[in-house]
Amino acid sequence: MVGLHTVDKRKDAVKKVIAAMTVGKDVSSLFTDVVNCMQTENLELKKLVYLYLINYAKSQPDLAILAVNTFVKDSQDPNPLIRALAVRTMGCIRVDKITEYLCDPLRRCLKDDDPYVRKTAAICVAKLYDINAELVEDRGFLEALKDLISDNNPMVVANAVAALAEIQDSSARPIFEITSHTLTKLLTALNECTEWGQVFILDSLSRYKATDARDAENIVERVTPRLQHANCAVVLSAVKIILLQMELITSTDVVRNLCKKMAPPLVTLLSAEPEIQYVALRNINLIVQKRPTILAHEIKVFFCKYNDPIYVKMEKLEIMIKLASDRNIDQVLLEFKEYATEVDVDFVRKAVRAIGRCAIKLERAAERCISVLLELIKIKVNYVVQEAIIVIKDIFRRYPNTYESIIATLCESLDTLDEPEAKASMIWIIGEYAERIDNADELLESFLDTFPEEPALVQLQLLTATVKLFLKKPTEGPQQMIQAVLNNATVETDNPDLRDRAYIYWRLLSTDPEAAKDVVLAEKPVISDDSNQLDSSLLDELLANISTLSSVYHKPPEAFVSRVKAAPRADDEEFADAGETGYSESPSQGVDGASPSSSTGTSSNVPVKQPAAAAPAVAAPIPDLLGDLMGLDNALVPVDEPTASSGPPLPVVLPSTTGQGLQISAQLVRRDGQIYYDISFENGTQGVLDGFMIQFNKNTFGLAAGGPLQVPPLQPGSSARTLLAMVFSQNVSPGAPNSLLQVAVKNNQQPVWYFSDKGSLHVFFGEDGKMERTSFLEAWKSLPDDNEFSKEYPNSVISSIDATIEHLAASNVFFIAKRKNANMDVLYLSAKIPRGIPFLIELTAAVGVPGAKCAVKTPNREFVPLFFEAMESLIN
Repeated sequence: MVGLHTVDKRKDAVKKVIAAMTVGKDVSSLFTDVVNCMQTENLELKKLVYLYLINYAKSQPDLAILAVNTFVKDSQDPNPLIRALAVRTMGCIRVDKITEYLCDPLRRCLKDDDPYVRKTAAICVAKLYDINAELVEDRGFLEALKDLISDNNPMVVANAVAALAEIQDSSARPIFEITSHTLTKLLTALNECTEWGQVFILDSLSRYKATDARDAENIVERVTPRLQHANCAVVLSAVKIILLQMELITSTDVVRNLCKKMAPPLVTLLSAEPEIQYVALRNINLIVQKRPTILAHEIKVFFCKYNDPIYVKMEKLEIMIKLASDRNIDQVLLEFKEYATEVDVDFVRKAVRAIGRCAIKLERAAERCISVLLELIKIKVNYVVQEAIIVIKDIFRRYPNTYESIIATLCESLDTLDEPEAKASMIWIIGEYAERIDNADELLESFLDTFPEEPALVQLQLLTATVKLFLKKPTEGPQQMIQAVLNNATVETDNPDLRDRAYIYWRLLSTDPEAAKDVVLAEKPVISDDSNQLDSSLLDELLANISTLSSVYHKPPEAFVSRVKAAPRADDEEFADAGETGYSESPSQGVDGASPSSSTGTSSNVPVKQPAAAAPAVAAPIPDLLGDLMGLDNALVPVDEPTASSGPPLPVVLPSTTGQGLQISAQLVRRDGQIYYDISFENGTQGVLDGFMIQFNKNTFGLAAGGPLQVPPLQPGSSARTLLAMVFSQNVSPGAPNSLLQVAVKNNQQPVWYFSDKGSLHVFFGEDGKMERTSFLEAWKSLPDDNEFSKEYPNSVISSIDATIEHLAASNVFFIAKRKNANMDVLYLSAKIPRGIPFLIELTAAVGVPGAKCAVKTPNREFVPLFFEAMESLIN
């Protein structure tokens, strides 16, 4: 009885240790005490101790060896659960010193009588291969793994296949090749495995090249029942195999039947959660490019629902365009027309473009598409009109001299155009059909007044359109216009593309006007809708990777993940396990226990591995001078190879007068969902500066360096600029939130420099801040009035509502809805900062009139002052 109480007490104590470890507290000092609890018959306590060991064995490799004897003993325990637990834990402890001790228990477990132990040991071989590939090959584990494919237990077979596939991915030579004998065993095991076992086997089968059409039909016949599976991953893996084998099947009847069988499961995927729908849609996008007949009759399932997230709606639009045909175009156009009156601006633009793309794709439907576009132009919504003009220009290119009668309607909207692409499209239409437009010179002249301020796209189009007008109507008015435009484009501009084109036109017109006509007024090639059609070789590669990230990104795997085998450094045992990242995973990163992949958004299923070799300059540990001085317990982040950065000038944070000739400029920026510290160094000293290191003090968001500072040695008079990826850590400062970032920088030649950098809260606005209208209304009503704050910006002038919405969206302040209040426009927007803190925003202003008022509701009122500062910088 006393022993039972002791076990319970130990269990509670270890649970508390694990709980502290889970929230990021350092409990490594208890390593010896926790390891002493391993000698127990209690399975729950043993699991907890093993969990602790996995986490801290890296930082305490010498002490971890003390646990080896217990592992070896447990691997021979009568209880199969304990045997499997022991070998699984040993495989998870990524310490080179332990791998030698793992070999004998692993060999025994691979031949264990219990299938649960064997399947666990199979996965352990893959883990051991990742730590020490040479050891696995020398000890014959690969052959043992291949033998498990013939095991009579389907789960053992599935895990053996998964392990061999993982090993093959990280090996340059062929290791796992499926023969006809192996094929039969895998197809047999397929019927009896769990769902994830089926996924492993199906993905491996997709690499098998069938010998002939009969072999391919046999494989498809055995795999087809998997299409009815409830798990989406199994369905997509089965679809992948069927698509690949269909390439070899010669019978048209068999292919037609397979297409019919694949449609229902793909449609069923669209009734799942939005995230699964999105993955399914991205895969379907590829499938319909290769085999459009599969879903030709199912276009209705791709019609957008009112509550679909925007990312699902956008994908459905793409697929509807691909499936649009003369038979269903009327239905499709009705849908697109409906979408063009939605509130989401991006979705409306895409819907209008979709109408244009259907017109380009289907000649017989072009007239109906144009009728719909003209109806949309009549509703006089600015961004709809502009998008319609852009697509009508493409329709004119596709069907020249067919629909010019609508130009008069387009010209009525000339004054409302304010987007560069819409202006350029309208100018192209006027220039192309100048001889049919009576007042073409007046229309073009209205753009000439603002020629110097226009974007390059508009300037280039205006130059060409004016030349076309002059060649078609060589009268006095166009002659004066061409002179003014050529003068502006050659003398008054800094754009080399514009200047070169202007000089070419000038030379052509002055030497041989007839040659100019042949060049400028030449017949143009007819365009086709291929904007989203992938290259056939890339499409085949992506189809071979269906149900993986590759098919979601629409990029080949090597474009976003590199699998490089890391070799531990022999000269520095302390960092022997930093091979996966190239630098230490200790708290020197400022993030407790987080791997660098977490700061880059890389999925754990596709680990990004970098070579471990470090620059000679950082082979030896560097004393933690900044940690001591700033009262921090995290070490310095050393210098690595430089990564170039460019952009507008940065604000100076350390003047050269303070830095003894070293000037530092820096600013927090957000790019592609990642926060970076954009930092520039200028060496105004007489000597070389190298060995740069950086440290961040505790701050409101717990920002810390996510990797090494990459600055090359700076020669006198030279400068370097780099982007330092930042991560969120536990290093959060207490007290009221502020945007101050306290930084210390050191190099090998100078003392430590300290400076403060004031960031803006909008850098922290996340991409997940978009809210649906209903969610916004519910959240607004649920927050008490005490949580509503407002501020006026008397000097702010909003010149365009659409431009303001677009500008705010670029900083992750998302548009929800708008309304009119007397002569004022009221915008409703949303944003979100880390820790899931939302801001519900009401922005009131009159276009062109100074003064704006911003009201905000948020559950965390402490961040309101920082929020108002950020909004002031965004709307000014």
